[in-house]
Amino acid sequence: MAVQTVPLGKVVITPNALDQLTPADIQFALQRHQSGDWGNLGEDDWKTNDQALTTGSRLLSSYRAGSGVTFWIITESTRQATTILLPDDY
Repeated sequence: MAVQTVPLGKVVITPNALDQLTPADIQFALQRHQSGDWGNLGEDDWKTNDQALTTGSRLLSSYRAGSGVTFWIITESTRQATTILLPDDY
């Protein structure tokens, strides 16, 4: 599915994620998220995100850092804010 670029709004990161992720991990994942590559999600969650592009719902992506740490990127339904966090931060 060809995806428009997802508006990210203000990008914030939790202290825990900032401590455990490299700038390269963060930048690469943000690019993937913004282009509609939702990372390590199941098929149902992937479809939910694809639908959210037209319905205006929240977007959730899951990625694995080079160190093996799993982290999420969540863009709010308003598209005014995107948060990078570890699952434990949720």
